[in-house]
Amino acid sequence: MSSKKNTGSKREWRDGGSAKKVTRRKPETRFSDGLKHSDGRKGKAEKSDRKAAAAATSAAPKTQATRAKKLVVRSPNQKIVERARDLKEKRSDLDSFEPVRLQKALAASGVGSRREMEEWIAQGLVTVNGKKAQLGDKVSPDDHVLVKGNVIKLKWPDRLPRIILYYKQEGEIVSRDDPQGRVSIFDRLPQAASSRWVAIGRLDINTSGLLILTTSGELVNRFAHPSFEVEREYAVRVLGGLTTEQMKMLTEEGVMLEDGLAKVERIYEQGGEGANKWYNVVIKEGRNREVRRIFESQGLTVSRLVRVGFGPIGLPNRLKRGQFYELNPAEVANIMKWADMPLPGSRRR
Repeated sequence: MSSKKNTGSKREWRDGGSAKKVTRRKPETRFSDGLKHSDGRKGKAEKSDRKAAAAATSAAPKTQATRAKKLVVRSPNQKIVERARDLKEKRSDLDSFEPVRLQKALAASGVGSRREMEEWIAQGLVTVNGKKAQLGDKVSPDDHVLVKGNVIKLKWPDRLPRIILYYKQEGEIVSRDDPQGRVSIFDRLPQAASSRWVAIGRLDINTSGLLILTTSGELVNRFAHPSFEVEREYAVRVLGGLTTEQMKMLTEEGVMLEDGLAKVERIYEQGGEGANKWYNVVIKEGRNREVRRIFESQGLTVSRLVRVGFGPIGLPNRLKRGQFYELNPAEVANIMKWADMPLPGSRRR
């Protein structure tokens, strides 16, 4: 896990202090031409029925998941309580918002994913002010939007977003749809009443640790987009160990993977028992299985991988596996300041 030296700086934001620190398609069953009848329509119908049956049986039943428990913390001091109340009540003027792409506004309002919205727009299922929408259209708070004939009340970021920290367990996926019926983190977490939770970056099914979710798409972009180079910190257990030369090479030269050069910002040993050794690793990218592949390139297999930090946020010591903690408004405000995002009621840059 993280050293005490690093942990303190990552938790400065928790009490209102500074926060400067510093990721399938259903299988198709193919039928031979011998299944076609002389009556073409009958053959096609039977083929369609068989495909439908195969698709229906290919999806595994959904695994039932128990709800995650919320971490209960002591109430902050009166000064922070008053600041949190004030931040929660503030709203931004809707007239100050610039028009945004229609699919982005719909996705942010919880109608569906951005890709889904693009497909519906292309199919003519979305209208804006009585006219069929086109891809590339933008909307403002005053626009009247219908999706499949239903009025959509677009949600605009005029208030403080919500942020939760979840200690993801191995065996959980970070996706809402899975044909295999595996447990998703979204099955465990509470619903966001007026929006939907979006995960900031992903952890693969065999990786545990800190997962940040928010209702703000802008905040997701600020954390996860490669251009911002936000640090991700991991505790890594491997069978065997790295030499001093290997560690130096990973930080100075990097290693070439199949999808490009991968470089480690910092790496140091954290002890271990027997043949197993723990390392603390910091990277600035979020490529699929990147940490695992970096160690594999050195002939080592990762047996356990835990994300312990992301940007200014560290995995809280008291947060247990499968638990979540929701940041209070004062803590959210500090994260937004770190992300250089305006608070509700303040002028947008």
